[in-house]
This record gives sequence, structure tokens and C-alpha cells, in this order.
Amino acid sequence: MSERNVLGGELEPCGTDPLTGFYRDGCCSTGPHDIGSHTICAVVTAEFLAHQRSIGNDLTTPMPQYRFPGLVPGDRWCVTAVNWLRAHYDGAAAPVVLASTHEKALEIVPLEALQSHAVDVPGDLSGLEG
Repeated sequence: MSERNVLGGELEPCGTDPLTGFYRDGCCSTGPHDIGSHTICAVVTAEFLAHQRSIGNDLTTPMPQYRFPGLVPGDRWCVTAVNWLRAHYDGAAAPVVLASTHEKALEIVPLEALQSHAVDVPGDLSGLEG
């Protein structure tokens, strides 16, 4: 059975450069071992990365032991639903690719919140650095 996105369609890949996903398969797939629910496909911004660092979730420092390269603005990454929601409430949410966001995210984050930050990934990522 294929996994579904928050729109009800088949879950689409989130990103392969860097290779994302709890299972490092490029998708925001989830399962019983994914305690943090890495289900939201975010296009990270400098503001979001700074917010995550401020709450103790450093997404910029490489951690090779977890096959984590460290992120820069414009990267697509499967982030945890709880931390994205916290950023949303704090006014620092990253844009979300709905077709690549797993339906399990809806157990934590209201669809309306995700939709309010929905984007098609822009061709020019330079605007995400501010």
C-alpha cells in the first residue's frame, strides 16, 4: 500500500540533495521507529533554521553518523511535525510542500496551518535566505 500525502494523493518525494527522510529515502515516509514524526516536507529558510537552533534543534551542523549533512536555506527536508508547528506558532514556519508531506502530519498539525505555508518549490531560491 502506498503512503498518502496531506492532500490525499500518493506521497511524492521531498528531496534527494541532501537526501532527506527519516529513512533517508528522499521521502517523508514514517513508521513505528520514527518517534519524532519526520513527516513535513519543508523548504528551510534562514529564519526557520535560526528558530530551530533556538529551541535546541540544530539543523545546520553536519552529523555524519546520522547521514545528516547540515542544512542551508533552500534545502528541502523532512522536519518533525511538532517542531514545525512550534515554528508556526512562533512566526518562523518554513514553507511546506504539501504533496510531499505525509498524511500522518495531520495527527499533530492542522491542515489549515500547513496550507497557509504551502508552496511550489521556487526555481530561484535566493529569496529564502532572508
